[in-house]
Amino acid sequence: MDDHILEMRGITKTFPGVKALEDVNLAVRRGEIHAICGENGAGKSTLMKVLSGVYPAGSYEGEIVFDGQPVRFSGIRDSEHVGIVIIHQELALVPYLSIAENMFLGNERRGRGGLIDWNKANAEAARLLAEVGLDENPVTPVGQLGVGKQQLVEIAKALSKDVRLLILDEPTAALNDNDSAHLLDLMRRLRERGITSIMISHKLGEITAVSDNVTVIRDGKTVETLNLHAGEVTQERIIRGMVGRDLESYYPERESHPGEEVLRVEDWTVWHPTQERKVVDGANFTVRAGEVVGIAGLMGAGRTELAMSIFGRAYGRNITGRLFVHGKEVKPRNVSEAIDAGIAYATEDRKHYGLNLIQDIRRNISAAALDKLASKGFVNGNEEIKVAEGYRKSMNVKAPSVASVVGKLSGGNQQKVVLSKWLYTDPEVLILDEPTRGIDVGAKYEIYTIINRLVAAGKAVLVISSELPELLGICDRIYTLSAGRITGEVPVGQATQENLMELMTKEKELAA
Repeated sequence: MDDHILEMRGITKTFPGVKALEDVNLAVRRGEIHAICGENGAGKSTLMKVLSGVYPAGSYEGEIVFDGQPVRFSGIRDSEHVGIVIIHQELALVPYLSIAENMFLGNERRGRGGLIDWNKANAEAARLLAEVGLDENPVTPVGQLGVGKQQLVEIAKALSKDVRLLILDEPTAALNDNDSAHLLDLMRRLRERGITSIMISHKLGEITAVSDNVTVIRDGKTVETLNLHAGEVTQERIIRGMVGRDLESYYPERESHPGEEVLRVEDWTVWHPTQERKVVDGANFTVRAGEVVGIAGLMGAGRTELAMSIFGRAYGRNITGRLFVHGKEVKPRNVSEAIDAGIAYATEDRKHYGLNLIQDIRRNISAAALDKLASKGFVNGNEEIKVAEGYRKSMNVKAPSVASVVGKLSGGNQQKVVLSKWLYTDPEVLILDEPTRGIDVGAKYEIYTIINRLVAAGKAVLVISSELPELLGICDRIYTLSAGRITGEVPVGQATQENLMELMTKEKELAA
């Protein structure tokens, strides 16, 4: 029997104005975990959409062979019928339906008279949940679960369809460390059962930990496939294939010359919008011109809540404390007034809050500062195009033109559009919340370079990140946040992951 469960040969996929895939080849062995790596926009997700029938036969060139037989899928149902199931980065669950209802949606368990047998459905759902290690009642609404548990529901749903090849697109991008570790353990257990998995991920540490082989795609073409069990395949080796060059350092060098204080926050306290509890409790910190300051904290520490409340009270209630920009107290009551005060906030959730995905690059970049383009109540369209085109080039946004729809860009290029939007407001203080989440190492390096350009121009930058190595690599000082309280301030020269983690858990230990 052929050792390969899947072969994709000479796959070429073209969209108007861009060739997303060109003569791509992929061979996946039975019962392995096969990783696919590449920069944002390299064509990874497009290739998996071709495989799963999202892009049907006839819309691409090339051949797909599954289990020794040529296949032509006209839709997802066709690929699922032979045992290929894809779990997209944006989970396709209905929050108001129960776990069991989601699990068998479109694949209902029927009893007498063709009616749904809910006892049978709930019992089978419970069995599948146990297989993926999720201890939840099948009648629980999916919307009540965290992202990590929802990911497990998606995998249980795949198992209900007798999956033979499971495709996971960025499965751990939105998960914390514990949920990520649990998911990777589950993938290992599925491999032991003979289920083949394809994993797309930017987290190279996870890829080297669980994968058997990794295929690198660059600019829509297959670069190489590396066997992670044969010889020493390092993260640096994979990166070289992804970006076409060696990254001498993950973080570009920058000389630090902080100037005068730009932002000062005094005794900042924020209450939860609906609950009787403080999410930020008496926070005090400063950011100076030409300085990158980090905020480190565990999930639920209040990092995003702190940033959003500063940005025109976009989060919380009963907010007290004082804000100063260049020594002058400011009292922004909404986002518009925060922008006028020189504060900008790039959200961690670019798809929901940072961008209008159905609009083009031009409209997204100008959205936060339309008054700069307006004359007598009308936006100067030619000037808007000129401004957007300038940012497209300076930020290296990979798109044919500023008329390209943002929703069709890769994650890294979407993030550059978000940054362009806020840079056009010419802020004094730029707050970046998880600025590199879900983007590849090459795009991360470009984002860090942009941050360096900003501080070299005298801007003050506040970075919130879950990745401690990132904060250590780009910041001058790091504040730690735990249970809504600032628990420490450490110059980067004295900071380590260990002493930061100690400060990040300090409040919890005291509470215990």
